[in-house]
Amino acid sequence: MSSKTLSDRRQAAAKPAEIVREYGPFAGATHVHGVSYGDGLLWAATGERLLAIDPRSGEVKRALGCACDAGTAFDGKHLYQIAESRIDKIDPATGQVLASIPAPGGGSDSGLTWAEGSLWVGNYRGRRIHQVDPATGAIRRTIESNRFVTGVTWVDGQLWHGTWESEESELRRVDPQDGEVLERLEMPRGVGVSGLESDGADLFYCGGGDTGKVRAVRRPGTE
Repeated sequence: MSSKTLSDRRQAAAKPAEIVREYGPFAGATHVHGVSYGDGLLWAATGERLLAIDPRSGEVKRALGCACDAGTAFDGKHLYQIAESRIDKIDPATGQVLASIPAPGGGSDSGLTWAEGSLWVGNYRGRRIHQVDPATGAIRRTIESNRFVTGVTWVDGQLWHGTWESEESELRRVDPQDGEVLERLEMPRGVGVSGLESDGADLFYCGGGDTGKVRAVRRPGTE
């Protein structure tokens, strides 16, 4: 870790985020918390239902009844969903909860993603990201941030997280070793980011909190 603190370390200049599409709001859903992407579907956690959305048409293809009040992740086979102080492993076809582990923040967890055989969990007010063993919930390591952490995602070896603080939101690429901010995409004022996931290509999907929307943002360098 550098001798500089997270607050005084060099920070990349912000660039405006390019929002290319909005989805929702969706019938019966007032909030979007976590988002994920897998098998060609965009997943949105709305509190009591996980929605599987066609990202091309915006149509809801199916809904799974389950507790889903924060981050969502997909490992290629199963969904993982933060629900209060736990993380549930879910069958994406049926919605059945197959296993549960304790969430590291004990109820203050936010974003969730899958990468390198681990779950990566954002801790909102703790301003940190935990790498977690998906079988036991044990914390493997922690990355500090200097902003509230909402969504978390990895793409092409890059770690990104969302922030939402004082009506200001950004997508931030950070150094996974020391948390240094390497790149910043600034959302329009008043547009929050409550969840974050990459499609593995040129888009980030961002949960829109109490707007009930999901927004697609262009990933830098993929124009």
